[in-house]
Amino acid sequence: MVGISSEVPERIDVSADVVIIGAGACGLVAALRAQAEGASVLVLERDAAATGSTSLSSGFVPAPATRFQQAAGISDDSRRLFAKDIFAKSADSAQPALVQLAVDNIAPALEWLADFHGIEWIVLDDFLYPGHSRHRMHAVPEKTGAGLQTALLAAVQAVDVPVVTNATVTDLCCSDGKRIDAVLVQRPDGQVESVGCEALIMACNGYGGNAELVAKYIPEIAAGQYFGHAGNTGDALLWGEALGAASEHLSGYQGHGAVAHPHGILISWALMMEGAVQVNMDGERFSNEHAGYSEQAVKVLAQPGGVVWNLYDQRIHDFALGFPDYQQALKAGAIVSGESLQQFSQKTSLPQDALNDTLNAMAERAAVGQSDAFGRTFSSDKLLSGPFYGVKVTGALFHTQGGLMIDRHCRVIDEKGIAFENLFAAGGAACGVSGPDVSGYLSGNGLLTAIAFGYVAGHVASLKS
Repeated sequence: MVGISSEVPERIDVSADVVIIGAGACGLVAALRAQAEGASVLVLERDAAATGSTSLSSGFVPAPATRFQQAAGISDDSRRLFAKDIFAKSADSAQPALVQLAVDNIAPALEWLADFHGIEWIVLDDFLYPGHSRHRMHAVPEKTGAGLQTALLAAVQAVDVPVVTNATVTDLCCSDGKRIDAVLVQRPDGQVESVGCEALIMACNGYGGNAELVAKYIPEIAAGQYFGHAGNTGDALLWGEALGAASEHLSGYQGHGAVAHPHGILISWALMMEGAVQVNMDGERFSNEHAGYSEQAVKVLAQPGGVVWNLYDQRIHDFALGFPDYQQALKAGAIVSGESLQQFSQKTSLPQDALNDTLNAMAERAAVGQSDAFGRTFSSDKLLSGPFYGVKVTGALFHTQGGLMIDRHCRVIDEKGIAFENLFAAGGAACGVSGPDVSGYLSGNGLLTAIAFGYVAGHVASLKS
């Protein structure tokens, strides 16, 4: 249970200029930036190992006009175009100041991480994620969130920033209502330690792991599988509310319409962009799979049994083998194949006649160059043909997108718009750039704000020391 103390602890056990709660991508980037500015830094992580939401993510970070794009031959991207894509996906509901903060700082952050901490970025240029008008997804060579987390941890260790694990922050000590003087930390043996700070950065993600808050703010996904980190219990939001901080877009979240069931393995939406489709247990399509994987979570859960099949072919299967998560799903036995539609139907219990009708309807739309009833268009060179492959999937909640409101320095602001002197929020702890609805999530928005806001928060927090 998190709380607020109005008293400064009588004894301070340890102190640092900048204390950071959470050792995911956001917290680690903030730590690197603050330390580079000359501040002493301490990162507090609740878990026994620093993994969290970053390790569970795809690890893909959207950024415009980077030198990594230039090296890949992508020279026509810009901050303006990226912002336009974010606003388009959120139906112009994203907070303009936060969008500007994110798009202005993400490219400098990635290039800084490369120049000063040796993190290598590659640009994924073989497909476009829904809503992005340019190839701007950056990833470490492993192309996984776990690979990104490992690279950031190595960078932090290389510059001797202490990351204390098994350290659960329970209380913020705020003597005058606006300034955080210290935090109380509970250790596994029950011992409570006090940690003093000149600035506090909350990088402890959102509230997806708090069933009560999910039911309150996003009931439409409350019955779905939670695919995020269990530690995302909304501590930052609860602390902020207790302090009188403002919050926005708490109904916004990232869902995903393709988590292998019951294996619990993410299946990349790149398969859909390459021509795959989703069919329900009646063998029928039910949506435009190119609209976005976030809102697809709700559509999948609305189907009989809350499960559907991703249907694709040998070409897409071979393409998918380039993704570690897909290889994991293959090893786990989640991928089903059949040389013919009949064989595939027998293995999946999907009605063959309905599958055949679905494929024929796709071919008819492609032949006349018209979109179908759901608004999706098909091209003749990406129609499906045997051998056929499939994976049963369900919809899931990945992480929340609403949170505490911050200013352009990532300082938490109260309900009157006044900033707290030394309290910062970034990443999932802060309001994101997806607006108030699941459909507003543009691919990569989570790591976008984790890294961009963490980069800014680390810099400004260091100035408080």
